[in-house]
Amino acid sequence: MRIEWDVKLGFKDVMFRPKRSTLKSRALVDLGRTFRFMHTGTEWTGVPIMAANMDTVGTFEMARALAKRTLFTAVHKHYTVDEWRGFFAGAPEGIADYVAVSTGTSDEDLKKLVAIGGENPQLRFICIDVANGYAEHFVDFVKRARERFPDKVILAGNVVTGEMVEELLLSGADVVKVGIGPGSVCTTRVKTGVGYPQLSAIIECADAAHGIGGQVISDGGCTIPGDVAKAFGAGADFVMLGGMLAGHDESGGDLIEKDGGKYKQFYGMSSATAMEKHAGGVADYRASEGKAVEVPYRGAVEGTVNDIMGGVRSTCTYVGASMLKELTKRTTFIRVAEQENRVYDGK
Repeated sequence: MRIEWDVKLGFKDVMFRPKRSTLKSRALVDLGRTFRFMHTGTEWTGVPIMAANMDTVGTFEMARALAKRTLFTAVHKHYTVDEWRGFFAGAPEGIADYVAVSTGTSDEDLKKLVAIGGENPQLRFICIDVANGYAEHFVDFVKRARERFPDKVILAGNVVTGEMVEELLLSGADVVKVGIGPGSVCTTRVKTGVGYPQLSAIIECADAAHGIGGQVISDGGCTIPGDVAKAFGAGADFVMLGGMLAGHDESGGDLIEKDGGKYKQFYGMSSATAMEKHAGGVADYRASEGKAVEVPYRGAVEGTVNDIMGGVRSTCTYVGASMLKELTKRTTFIRVAEQENRVYDGK
């Protein structure tokens, strides 16, 4: 047993230190990024905010809505081959640049992935998603996927330490998802005691990835637009959102009317609710590591997207970054004991 004594930080532990800026308006900030991926050599351009591959967030409807703004959706893995075929039959041209097909790591998952890819050759992105990215079989699956799909961009995770980011990138991933336990409907830290504060995880993992030409996705922990900005400031190339995009028309989950209000279901993909729906229940050798909640219904997702993007643009103006690419270079975080004055809780 050993203890690391240096303090690890989450989003609530820091704020940006403002810096002199020549920007006259938030409208002058460019949130677009262009990335070249290390294994395929291909490029992607867009706003690097992602909808998480949860079936109450990463839906086909969400993908259509976000792609209009060049935002990305990691589509959840429970759509069938036929449903994927139907999605592309009616989807706008170029939408394949802004969606990933998600998969687990079983033999059946691989067969389904091959079938979806075979029928939809325009798909560019594969998201290999497991809760524990430290398992040897996960690394082996990434290697197999790279051999089987040499021309696809592979997103893989989740991990929280630099050495595992490097191993996944060298095994065939182009982009590594970072985050264990920070999600709003994730209970991994409660059930297992395992985790890593998200801001420090991003800093360490981004440093490792950028050193060898890869990228990272900050996955989980953002509850407000300022958190999204902090993730980018810490070095994240992409920021993946779950709870912030839940509760909308385009989100999955049932619409519930209760006590005069409207709510939508939102649950973690390792929750008992998800496993009852997709796997027939929680296996007797494991525990549920997610929860199911009802979030207030929020209408169309476009309003939330505008709020998030507006917040990040404003961050950039406060630190003098004219484009998102410059934000991490202009970032100085200060340690804080408080974030906001909560005397009034109204909107």
